[in-house]
Amino acid sequence: MIFSQRTLLLAFASGAGAGYFPWAPGTAGTLVALPLSIALNRIAAARLALALITLAAFVLLAAWVSARGEGLFGKKDAQKIVIDEMAGFLVANFLWPLGLSSTVFAFLLFRFFDIIKPYPARRAERIHGGWGVVLDDLIAGLYTLLSLRLLAPWGLL
Repeated sequence: MIFSQRTLLLAFASGAGAGYFPWAPGTAGTLVALPLSIALNRIAAARLALALITLAAFVLLAAWVSARGEGLFGKKDAQKIVIDEMAGFLVANFLWPLGLSSTVFAFLLFRFFDIIKPYPARRAERIHGGWGVVLDDLIAGLYTLLSLRLLAPWGLL
């Protein structure tokens, strides 16, 4: 079976269909990112450079796919586009220890920052095109990553 370019683009943009979930599609997209994040962290444990290249490539892909997804859905940052949440969570959980409790905490913290959109995330949403879709999630991911790094030494995780 040959998939059309449009079908593949919709599959990537929607996180293999997670974006079509009727309630909290961003949360569903972040759930899809969990195994990708764990795999990326395993790669990082073996070859950090390869993990960084993979992360950068995914972020670039997310921006490109998000721009095309906006055209297909006919709406700026359509809720069905969740590849941006996936990219943001890959950043949020990058180099974080493997384990259920730490991954769940990273997930919850990322969703918190993605929903409240602290400065400059809300401002980044105003950027046109795929980067405007992805940047606010990358910022939420960075806030999560920094928060995890700040809380860990205090034994709060």
